[in-house]
Amino acid sequence: MSATDTLFAGRGGLRGRIARLNGLGDRIGWALPALALRLFPGAVFFASGRTKVEGLAIKPSTWFLFEHEYALPLIPPHLAAVGATLAEHLLPVLLVLGLMTRGAAVGLLGMTVVIQVFVYPGAWATHGLWAACLLALIAKGPGALSLDALLGLDRRG
Repeated sequence: MSATDTLFAGRGGLRGRIARLNGLGDRIGWALPALALRLFPGAVFFASGRTKVEGLAIKPSTWFLFEHEYALPLIPPHLAAVGATLAEHLLPVLLVLGLMTRGAAVGLLGMTVVIQVFVYPGAWATHGLWAACLLALIAKGPGALSLDALLGLDRRG
């Protein structure tokens, strides 16, 4: 038996210890991580939406940004401003509540991709973190601490 075999052999070896340590993560479950994955991106997008409005009206500075800094190909600036502002208010609320979670996450992931590709291509680290959270929710669902789970709308809730 080689030194490597001895190091990794059996429950008392390094392999067994690593397996037991990794098994502790299974005790956390999905509900708490899913809640965090919903809350933090939801807060970021909602805060961004709030900067675009004053009361119930879109700010003049928002119109300006969508005409000049956020200018997207194929989407007129006024339509993009209204769509993004509505989406940044509605989708994060759905995400935080865990209602229609996967659809809300898909919508926010789409926004993230557009922002990354067309608006701030240098911010890939930030957008990558948002995308990772949203992809996890799309893949695994909203968790048990969600309206989707409570209402039986997501069987993996």
